Amino acid sequence: MQTGEGVLDAYVLAMLDLLAGEAPAERFEELLRQAAAAGVAADQLARLTAAKDRSLEVRQLFARRQQREAGLSALVDTARDLTHPYSLDTLLAVITRRARLLMGLDMSWVSLHGADGVSRVRAADGHASAITVGFEVPLAGGVGAHAQKRSAPFWTPDYLHDESFVHNETIDHVVRSEGLRAIMAVPLRHEHSTLGVLYVADRNIRHFLPNEISLMASLADLAAVAIERTRLLERTRTEVAELTGDVSQAKDSSATVRRLHSIHRSLIDLALGGSELPALLERASAELGGALLVRGTVGKDLACTEGFPDFLSGLESTRIDNGRDARVDGSPVDRLCLDAQAADGPVRCDDGTGGMLAACPVTGGTESLGTLLLHGTRPASEAQEQLLGLVAQAVAVQLLMQRSSAVAEGQVRDELLHDLLHVSQLPPAQLASRGRRLGVDLAEPHVVVVVRPEGGSQSRANAWASACAHRLSGLKYVDGGHIVLLLPGDDPSGAAKAVQRELSVVLGHPVTGGAAGPTIAPDDVRRVHQEARRCLDALTVLDGTGGTASPRELGFLGLLLSEKQDVERFVGSAIGPVLEYDQQQSTELLRTLESYFTSGSSPTRAAELLHVHPNTVSRRLERITDLLGPHWQEPAQALEVQLALRLHRTRHLLGGGGP
Repeated sequence: MQTGEGVLDAYVLAMLDLLAGEAPAERFEELLRQAAAAGVAADQLARLTAAKDRSLEVRQLFARRQQREAGLSALVDTARDLTHPYSLDTLLAVITRRARLLMGLDMSWVSLHGADGVSRVRAADGHASAITVGFEVPLAGGVGAHAQKRSAPFWTPDYLHDESFVHNETIDHVVRSEGLRAIMAVPLRHEHSTLGVLYVADRNIRHFLPNEISLMASLADLAAVAIERTRLLERTRTEVAELTGDVSQAKDSSATVRRLHSIHRSLIDLALGGSELPALLERASAELGGALLVRGTVGKDLACTEGFPDFLSGLESTRIDNGRDARVDGSPVDRLCLDAQAADGPVRCDDGTGGMLAACPVTGGTESLGTLLLHGTRPASEAQEQLLGLVAQAVAVQLLMQRSSAVAEGQVRDELLHDLLHVSQLPPAQLASRGRRLGVDLAEPHVVVVVRPEGGSQSRANAWASACAHRLSGLKYVDGGHIVLLLPGDDPSGAAKAVQRELSVVLGHPVTGGAAGPTIAPDDVRRVHQEARRCLDALTVLDGTGGTASPRELGFLGLLLSEKQDVERFVGSAIGPVLEYDQQQSTELLRTLESYFTSGSSPTRAAELLHVHPNTVSRRLERITDLLGPHWQEPAQALEVQLALRLHRTRHLLGGGGP
C-alpha cells in the first residue's frame, strides 16, 4: 500500500512539474495515460485524474491572468500613445488601429456625431470596401444604436443571424458586403454626452469574453477623453490664431484710434464752448474730407457746409430730368436717412453721380435728433465711418443744448392723446388730422401700452416716455402714476416688453405694464386703453408686479377682460396644434384629450371610454405633449386647455356639427 502511494506521489509530483513549466494540456493527458498503462490502481488513477483536472484549472487561471496583464499593458501603451498632440483624424486612425490589434480582429472603425445630427465614419482600420471614411451610419437599428441606447458595450457573435436587436437594412448590407460575423459596439461617452461609437468586428463567429468587453470599454473611455481633448486643442488653436490676428489688427489701428479720440475731444469742446452748429460742421468736414449736412427728424435741414447745397440741387435736377417726382419716390438722401435711423448706425450708398453718400443717426440717449450726412468723391473708409459716428455725437450735444421748442411740442402731443383717451367733442376725422400734423398716422395700426413705475423718479420716467414717444412717432400721456403710450405697431405684447425693459433700466426699479390693441381708428383708442388698464390691474391682482401682459398672454383671463372676446384666437392658442394635427393626420387626439379630462386624467379610464388599449392612449398623450409642450397637464395650462375644449365643442355644436 505504501508502495502504491509512493507511485501516486511520483505522478502527482510530475504533474506539478508540468504545471510549473507551463506545459501544454496534452502533456497532462499523456502523463495520465502513462499512469494507466503502468497499472496504477483504479482509485489512485481517479485521484490522479482529479489532480490533473485541478492542475488544468490552475493553468487556465494563470493563462487568464497573463492575458489580462497583457491587455492592461497594451491599454497603458495605448493611453500613452493617445496623449500625443495628434490632429483629430490622426487620433481616430490611431484609436481604430489600436482597437483592432488589441482584440486581434479583422476590422475596426469609429463614427462620430456631427453638428447636423448625422453620424459618419471618421476612421477605419483593416481591409474595408463598404465601410469607408464619410459613410453615414444610420441612427436607427444596428449594434451601434443599441449600445448608445444602453450606454454600454453591445456585441453579437453572428450579426446577420442575431434577432435579439433591431436591424437596419443599410447596416446589414454593409456587414454582408464585408463578410463580417462577430461585431462589438462601444459608445464613446464624455461626461453626459455621446461623441460617437467605436466598432470592432471579425469575419468569424466569436463570443467575446467579459475581460475583452471590459478592455474595449476602457479603451473607449480613453478614446473619448482623447477625442474631446483634441477637439478642445483644435478650438484653442483656432481661438489663439484669431486672437493673434486681433492683436495685430489692434496694433495696426492704434494710431487711428488715438487720432479719432483727439478729433472727438476737440469737437465736443467746440459744442460745449457754445460754438454754432455750422462752425462745428466746418471743423468736422476738414477732418472727414467731404461736405456735411444735418437733417432734422421732420426732414428739415438744420445746417450744412459749403458744397452740400450744390450737390442737392444737382441731384434734384437729375431726378427731374429723368422724369421722377420727388414727392412720390423721395431722394436718395431721404432714403439714406431712413436707412441710417433703422440701422441705428452709419450706412452708405452711391449718390448716383459717381460720388459717395454716408449717413449716421444723431441721437441723444434714446431719442432721435436727426441724421448727419457726408458727401465725398471717394468711398468712405472704416476710419471715416467711425469718425462720422463721433461727429454725430458732437452734433447731438450741440442740438440738445439748443433745443428750446421741444417742450411746447410735447405739450401739444400730450393734449392729443388726452383727447383720444377721454370723451372728446371733436369728431374722429379732426383728431386724425391733428395726429397727421404731428407725424402720427392714426389710420395705421397702433397699440396702447400702460406702464406703472414701481419706484424711482416720476419726472425721469415722464422725460423718458416723451423721448420714447418722439423716437417711435407715437404719443405719450401721464395719468397720475401711470404712463400711457400710443405706439405704432400691431404687437401689444412686444411693445409692452420693450417699454418695460427700457424704462426699468432708466429708473433702476421694476415697471409693470399692460398692453392691448392694435387699433386703426381714433375713436377706438379709448376702448383699447381700457383693455390695457384692465390687463395692468389683472397683473396687480395676480401678484405680477414687474411684468407685462396683454389679453393674449392672459389666456382665458384676457378673453374675459377684452371687450371683443376673440374665442377663435383663444382656442387656437390653447389647442390649435392638436386641431391642426387631427385635421392633417386624420387622428383622434382631440377626442382622446376630452376623454382624458372626463375620466379625471386617468389614461386607463380614458381607454375604456374610447374602447382602445391603454397603450394607445399613452402614445396619443405623448403626441399631445409634443404638440402642446411638457407643461400642458399642469393646473394653469390644463385649465385653459379644458376651457378651450369646451368652447370648441360648443361652437361646433352651435354651428350644426355633430357631438
